[in-house]
Amino acid sequence: MPRIAVPEAEAILDQAFPVLDKGFVRLVDYLGSDARIVQAARVSYGEGTKTFREDKGLIDYLLRNQHTSPFEQVSLTFHCKMPIFVARQWVRHRTAKLNEISGRYSVMKDEFYVPDSEAIAFQSTDNKQGRSSEEVPAEVKEKVRGLLEQGQRQAFGEYEALLDEGVARELARINLPLSLYTEWYWTMDLHNLFHFLALRLDAHAQLEIRKYAEVILQITRAVAPVAVESFENHLLGGVKFSRQELEALRKVALSQPEALDAALGLDVAPKVRERFWTKLKEGRQL
Repeated sequence: MPRIAVPEAEAILDQAFPVLDKGFVRLVDYLGSDARIVQAARVSYGEGTKTFREDKGLIDYLLRNQHTSPFEQVSLTFHCKMPIFVARQWVRHRTAKLNEISGRYSVMKDEFYVPDSEAIAFQSTDNKQGRSSEEVPAEVKEKVRGLLEQGQRQAFGEYEALLDEGVARELARINLPLSLYTEWYWTMDLHNLFHFLALRLDAHAQLEIRKYAEVILQITRAVAPVAVESFENHLLGGVKFSRQELEALRKVALSQPEALDAALGLDVAPKVRERFWTKLKEGRQL
């Protein structure tokens, strides 16, 4: 079977998409596309005889019903540059393959992340791992940026001094802060990539890693646009209900079916409307 080439993806190969102040994401390589998902699902050869509309419907069916293995046939490899604290959140997604630059073998670059003023916030009082929406005075923002830059310059200067003394690189690096930029090559199949994106695009994810997820989503769209559209509709833009929540929603919906049909809109496909009511009445996915 010949390698599938997607013109939109070919056009951005090795192109650096900037993220934060000094970071980037590059699409280095990819394997498969929407067509590969369809091929895997139908266990067929070549493009088959189905129409684009039927292929799109199949991909949507697979995703919303969590038939994941066809999406695992597509993989993307990225070259990413990010602050170490972002990398440590990122690496928790253990389904990827990655190779990271090593401070044991390489002399690290004098590159640190300094947040924009707009990204500086107070600690949230009701979320232990989040930022507050309270406005931060401009003088406080400048003080924060100044202190961060000062600490980074001092840490890197001491790092260079240790290297000049002949100290081993693996020891000289240990006081470098989490704001130091690192780089890696990161490969993940589309099924697990969607899981990564669903978590890291969530409003509760840290701002900095959300910025990377936004860029990765756009790159992934170039490789598999139909699959990404279904992901945005069913996973990224959807929510799950508990049994108790579903029962409450069911009672309201069945008591006002005309209003709910009107809210769905006249342009909704009959199958979509049918699936919606089946979910409400029977509590199952179609």
